[in-house]
Amino acid sequence: MESRQQGLLDKEPLKEVDEDMVSEVDLNNTVTEGEREEMENELTKLEEEITTLKQVLASKEKRHLELKQKLGITPLCELRQNFTKSWYDMQTSTAYKKTSETLSTAGQRTSVAFSNLGNAINRKFGDMRNSPSFKSFEEKVESTVSNIKSKVGGTGGAGSFEEVLSSAAQASSQDTPTNNVTGNSER
Repeated sequence: MESRQQGLLDKEPLKEVDEDMVSEVDLNNTVTEGEREEMENELTKLEEEITTLKQVLASKEKRHLELKQKLGITPLCELRQNFTKSWYDMQTSTAYKKTSETLSTAGQRTSVAFSNLGNAINRKFGDMRNSPSFKSFEEKVESTVSNIKSKVGGTGGAGSFEEVLSSAAQASSQDTPTNNVTGNSER
């Protein structure tokens, strides 16, 4: 007796009987011939229905466009309506309302903070203006201006600091006359 051990990889070629067995085994498709014909018929019907529905949809879209044109509804009008509706929907949303309330409260608080800051700055300027060093500076400026005025031929009277600043501002805003020296020297 000859005992032969066969492994997974048999070195002998397949016999004709083995090939027939492989062709009869269909692992992917366990559908009978009748079921296959029925599925192919259903597939054909579905494809025809899809084609019909596409044609109906195209016809309805064409009619839809014609009616819009007759009513004067342009794409710009539609866009404006969509924007208006979206804006309204957003404004009526709870998230928008909460955000709006929060920003309003923050704005009010910021306004109060700036008002307080302005008041503090005004107080500090008032305190500074009443300080002895500012008074000394103001007196020095007034005396300097009165000296300049007396030398230039002005009135010689010194006014208040505000009057001096006002007169200096007016003098600088006026055009200074040009000196016509070349015309006089040629004579």
